[in-house]
Amino acid sequence: MSYLIWDDLQFFLAVIREKQLSRAARVLGTSHVTVSRRIDRLEQALNTRLFERNPHGYEPTPASQRLIETAERMEEAARQLPVDRSASSGQARSLRLAMPEGFASLFSTQLLPEFLARFPQLSPEIITMPQVLSLSRREADIWVTLDPVTSGPYRSQPLADYTLHLYATPDYLRSMPAIQAPADLLRHRVIGYIEEMIFAPGLDYLGEVHPSLRATVKSSSVFNQLAAVRNGVGIGVLPHFIAAKYAGLEIVLPKQVRLTRTYWLTCHRDVRIMRWAGAVIEFLAESLAERAKDLMLPENQS
Repeated sequence: MSYLIWDDLQFFLAVIREKQLSRAARVLGTSHVTVSRRIDRLEQALNTRLFERNPHGYEPTPASQRLIETAERMEEAARQLPVDRSASSGQARSLRLAMPEGFASLFSTQLLPEFLARFPQLSPEIITMPQVLSLSRREADIWVTLDPVTSGPYRSQPLADYTLHLYATPDYLRSMPAIQAPADLLRHRVIGYIEEMIFAPGLDYLGEVHPSLRATVKSSSVFNQLAAVRNGVGIGVLPHFIAAKYAGLEIVLPKQVRLTRTYWLTCHRDVRIMRWAGAVIEFLAESLAERAKDLMLPENQS
């Protein structure tokens, strides 16, 4: 069964008025991909086609014409509702987000500006050490994890896949023995996590590169590992979406070592049913879907 989400009618009216997804997206302060998804979802909920897609834009169908008056009445009614000014007076609702360090950097640099614009009533608190929190005590509202939660009153949904690769500086590689296969890494300095501080199985990946591979320079922080790699200390496994920003890094064994991980969104079932939580979850899912190509190195480049 499909359900009508009233917020989708704002997207419907924007497309009616602007005729094109790109212009509607600019008016709404979002992307054309998000607008397209909202229109598709509204059509599915209503079980009818609202627009004819053609090279000139989106042309309303007769069903769409019948919906316009209802949607505009709802828009006008929404404008008459009293607005809670608590956010502007410093009383915004705190939203505690627990996430791995790498994802937190992605969120803060790429998603946070749009998040704040979309949810001015929420004040995000970002915790980048989820291992110090208790899921059972609900010390965060929403969790981004590397592994799904499969028990208890929690639900996990996949957000996005990303790839990790071996990276080093060209100077380091020139000064050390050649690497033709994963076994050659045993003669190199390898940068990785402190084993007893690995808080998620998804971070324990050196054994996937080679069963005997161990880190010789260790840190609990992926950004400390990145700094060591960039300074020519050794070779490290890094997420593509982080390492790709640095032109001075080179992928080692690109054809032989390609690790894939998944970010999962997890929250308590009581939180998920709240309207604000559903909107935040939808925002995160759509934002990650729009950036999917930036999170994974294309196969033909591996």
